[in-house]
Amino acid sequence: MLGIKKPYLNLILLIYLASHPALMFANNLLNSPLHDDPSEALLIKTFNAINENRIDSAIKHLEEIIRVNPKFNLAQVVYGDLLKAKTTALQQFGSNINGDAQPLLAEARARWQHYAFHPKTRLIPSYILEVESRQDNIIVVDTKESRLFVYKNENGLLKLKEDYYISIGKEGAVKTKEGDKRTPIGVYFVTSFLDPKTLPDFYGTGAFPINYPNAWDRHLGRTGYGIWLHGNPLGSFSRPPRASDGCITLTNPDLDALKPMVKIGDGRTPVLIADGIQWSTFEEIKNEKQRFQSTINKWREDWESLDTEKYLRHYSKSFTGQGRNFKQWAFSKRRTNSFKKYIKVELDDVSIFRYPGDEKVMVVTYLQKYNSSNFASQGRKRQYWSEEDGRWRIIFEGPI
Repeated sequence: MLGIKKPYLNLILLIYLASHPALMFANNLLNSPLHDDPSEALLIKTFNAINENRIDSAIKHLEEIIRVNPKFNLAQVVYGDLLKAKTTALQQFGSNINGDAQPLLAEARARWQHYAFHPKTRLIPSYILEVESRQDNIIVVDTKESRLFVYKNENGLLKLKEDYYISIGKEGAVKTKEGDKRTPIGVYFVTSFLDPKTLPDFYGTGAFPINYPNAWDRHLGRTGYGIWLHGNPLGSFSRPPRASDGCITLTNPDLDALKPMVKIGDGRTPVLIADGIQWSTFEEIKNEKQRFQSTINKWREDWESLDTEKYLRHYSKSFTGQGRNFKQWAFSKRRTNSFKKYIKVELDDVSIFRYPGDEKVMVVTYLQKYNSSNFASQGRKRQYWSEEDGRWRIIFEGPI
């Protein structure tokens, strides 16, 4: 029986990593509890076997994938190629199919590279400075690496819980206008769940809309709507890394696994989308959080002081909020504060996220308890802070 020569590995891009030490790391990851998708785990074992020229083992892995999940097109294509390569030289990846095989090749590389360069557990995404107690899980999407991570909030400490392969917009990331077929980058929140019974089969086993465009998107003039996390078309398994009209799509089994981890509305489940995640240590995150908390505390103290001019210096001249621009906001605050003898403000359940793609923007969500000499209220609010000339200022503020 003929073996398969090394040139085939070029065709599926494994030669790119063939001598990389991360291959050993990829093998170790197969036993990790974070990676319990049997189809993907077996696919990675297949690639390892091909790389080591253990072709019969690779074929057995693929046969098991196809037995369990016959809709996994990538596995079917690699299986067909391996069988053909036993008797004849392959000229290209996907030699057993008609049409363009490059999207499936991109999927193979995305899945493989994730296992080869999986983030170390001691690092966390640098965007997550503080999470509130009600935020059980934080979703972080890496559009560049075609991966969605779920971090569990354990008393304010983050632990990587799950991760899944995803597809994004056909034209990549950084959405700016309606119809550009791009996935937005930024800080978003799940707003609802759409039951699959109410959706066409195209959306798979359900959908979680997010609040694109958010206040920062609108400030920048970005347009569009209907950005969801949703499943793949019924009758299929996975899609290439760039296949949607801007949504983030998962396999239906992965979406079903994600559903219990998502809480609806009021900022319960943040979705941070980055075009290449930046990673930080817990100590780096802690230091940055403390620095920014001092900025928020100063804003609150100046508000309580009844010195309205000091309070207003925390707001950008480009500020908008509750239908007002900065000039209107300042007029309202000067007039309102002139009738007060005291103000007391408490902030509870605070979350702070640095904005992916706009590193000088922070998104702050909190429960505000306001009490003054003539008025009292309580409610959840959200602010967007922008660093201007070396100083943080509020560019948007409003109730959730």
